Amino acid sequence: MAIDPREKVALFIDGANLYATSKAIGIDIDYRRLLAEFGSKAFLLRANYYTALVEDQEYSSIRPLIDWLDYNGFNVVTKPAKEFTDATGRRKVKGNMDIELCVDALELAPHFDHMVLFSGDGDFTALVASLQRRGKRVTVVSTLQTPTPMISDDLRRQADFFLDVADLAKTVGRPAQKPAEA
Repeated sequence: MAIDPREKVALFIDGANLYATSKAIGIDIDYRRLLAEFGSKAFLLRANYYTALVEDQEYSSIRPLIDWLDYNGFNVVTKPAKEFTDATGRRKVKGNMDIELCVDALELAPHFDHMVLFSGDGDFTALVASLQRRGKRVTVVSTLQTPTPMISDDLRRQADFFLDVADLAKTVGRPAQKPAEA
C-alpha cells in the first residue's frame, strides 16, 4: 500500500459497491481490522461509510452492520432507498449515494492528504481528478479478480494507486459466512 505515514488519510466507502465486490470474491470485510490497518499506516482522519436503507422494512439485514459501524469509529451516511416497479413489473430498490460521497469528499479535502475510495464505480472518476487537481493522492480499492472486473477502467487509470480487495483481504478479510441452511 502506497501511503506515506506522515499523511492524513480519509476513507470513503461506497457500502453497496464494497459489499458486492467482497461477495464476488468470497470474503467478508472485518471493519475493525480495516480501521486498524489504515490507522497503522498513517493518521486516519475519517472513515465514512455510505449506504441507502429501505425505511419501511421491519428488519433490514444491513442494520446490525450500520449500528456496529456507527458505534465503532465510522461516520455512517445513509438515506432512504427508493422503491419502484420496473417496466417488466419487478419491484426494484434504488439507493445511490454517489452525490453524498462526492460532496463530503470535496468538503473534507482541505483536511486530508490522501483519499482511499472503496468503489469501482466509474462515476467517481471526475471526483478523483478534482481531488488530484487540489494536490490530493487517491487510492481506489476494488477488484480485478472477478470474471468481469468490478472496477471501471477509467477510474483505475485516473487513480494514483489501485489496491485490489483480494490483496487487502489478506489483512482485513475473512472467508464469507455461508447462510444457515433450512
